[in-house]
Amino acid sequence: MLQIINKSNQHKTAIISNGNSYSYDDLQIASKEFASFLLDDDTDLAESRVAFMVTAGFDYVKTQWAIWQAGGIAVPLCTTHPLSSLQYVIEDTQAEVIIVSPEFESILKDLASQKNIKFIVLGQKYEEISKELPQLLADRKAMILYTSGTTNLPKGVVTTHANIEAQVSTLVDAWEYSENDHILCILPLHHVHGIINVISCTLWAGGTVEFLPNFSADGVFNWMKRMAESGINGVFMAVPTIYFKLIAHFETLEESTQKALTENMKTFRLMVSGSAALPVSVMEKWEIISGHRLLERYGMTEIGMAISNPYHGERRAGHIGQALPNVNIRLVDEQNQEVAIGEAGEIQVKGDNVFQEYWLKSEATENTFTKDGWFKTGDVAVLNEGYYKILGRSSIDIIKSGGYKISALEIEEVLRAHPNINDCSVVGIDDEEWGELVVAAIISDDKNLNTDELNKWIREKMPSYKVPRKYKIVDELPRNAMGKVTKNDLKKLF
Repeated sequence: MLQIINKSNQHKTAIISNGNSYSYDDLQIASKEFASFLLDDDTDLAESRVAFMVTAGFDYVKTQWAIWQAGGIAVPLCTTHPLSSLQYVIEDTQAEVIIVSPEFESILKDLASQKNIKFIVLGQKYEEISKELPQLLADRKAMILYTSGTTNLPKGVVTTHANIEAQVSTLVDAWEYSENDHILCILPLHHVHGIINVISCTLWAGGTVEFLPNFSADGVFNWMKRMAESGINGVFMAVPTIYFKLIAHFETLEESTQKALTENMKTFRLMVSGSAALPVSVMEKWEIISGHRLLERYGMTEIGMAISNPYHGERRAGHIGQALPNVNIRLVDEQNQEVAIGEAGEIQVKGDNVFQEYWLKSEATENTFTKDGWFKTGDVAVLNEGYYKILGRSSIDIIKSGGYKISALEIEEVLRAHPNINDCSVVGIDDEEWGELVVAAIISDDKNLNTDELNKWIREKMPSYKVPRKYKIVDELPRNAMGKVTKNDLKKLF
């Protein structure tokens, strides 16, 4: 992964943040100096865990690169998580160093003191020394990211430098990143979407990453306007909830402003959606207002990206695409036997992109791999005409009701087509008679939505056994930092 330092034009702009531009040379010098400081009297951090809670921007990338260069394992912390969640990660990784931006000092200072953990606040002066940095083999552990914890307690996913390089190089080739790319980072940086797809891939290719300190629809559209007017190769990646917000804001603008923005967005090279299922309705609306058919892909903390709609070719709505180069995919049944084409099965993945282990959880690691080395994702999909379509997560999106296996995502897609439904989420709740009962939480401007009429409408769209038995109209759905609905929290509403 650290080859990106040597592969780029040193004088070209690597990062733009807080109104400042930084070249690759700036990044290389700053990260090496900070790596030397982290080493202190050591010659190698020797896979010590270094947790860091750093604001998105130049300091974030400098810190992450420095940890890697010093031989440590980078443990990014979510800047919006409560102290209890941060403490869980710090204690679970047995972090020996905590690095924070000044604005986060008060959050973690006491914890670091209590645990006797070395505590570094960025911005404070430190002795500028330049030490010889350790030579790292590709199989060294590089990073621990934590699973979203939507269905159980988060687990630390350990990736090596080789894993990260495989994830990055595969995407750079598949999506044709180049040194001309200029991408906006608005995603949380404790997750592969932001760390790998946005920052690492762009810098690997020699492009420019620009950071937007606080998300706003106006801020995003103004950036897009600037890219178009400058004739720059714009690239944009976001999660479905962000596209939903951008569409909602776009619809409030005057027609002349809308037309100008549409022309701006048409100049972009690529727009991507991921981290949660992209509703077909959102994909279609975004294509109308931007001229771009979003490239939807499939990945996980454990594997980076594994499946993607093609950069060239049909991007099929409601589908996650085809296996990426050098990534092996198969669908299997509950007996771990491959299913026939057109039949639903669990996605299993094998390749250099797949993580090494769950941190200090040997049993969980063993249970998530088959005896012949396939990673069991827990996601259920079907392969039709060469494209994979996600049916849901086996533990939460596949509802077993009355002897049927029902895809919650399929029902959600139908419900979103109703004119009075803005968004929704479907889950199964325990029921003595049915095993699980299909229920739906709905966001609607019509607070008196007639659910009997809704049921009549949906029964014309799908078999009766898939129709929700209960509805709740809510103001918002519980989500994690990446915009995924936390369905266990949703179940509590019922």
